[in-house]
Amino acid sequence: MATVKDRALRRRASVRRSVKAAANGRQRLSVHRSGKHIYAQVIDDVKGVTLASASSLEKDMRAKSGANVEAAKAVGALVAKRAVEKGIKDVVFDRGGYRYHGRIKALGDAAREGGLKF
Repeated sequence: MATVKDRALRRRASVRRSVKAAANGRQRLSVHRSGKHIYAQVIDDVKGVTLASASSLEKDMRAKSGANVEAAKAVGALVAKRAVEKGIKDVVFDRGGYRYHGRIKALGDAAREGGLKF
């Protein structure tokens, strides 16, 4: 029997495969969600480097709880701002196996409002 962790890893790998196939040279906006925090990175898969990142662990974000929709919106806006400053506008959204709902959706919507297109 597959454990919950095994199924989550398979979901994440499946999403990552489809995102990389649809990338067409665009960078990937990868999201990770934990029980207490949320993290986002813009990754160039060709070079294997992180170009921009933001998380609810950063000093200016610590006043808010990292486990709510408001923090996800702030992280999404911050990662979009940092990516646009580096000239990145088109990305593919890697939801990391999580449903596009709640904190993941809030981060994605805030990133779109911040200037990223996906």
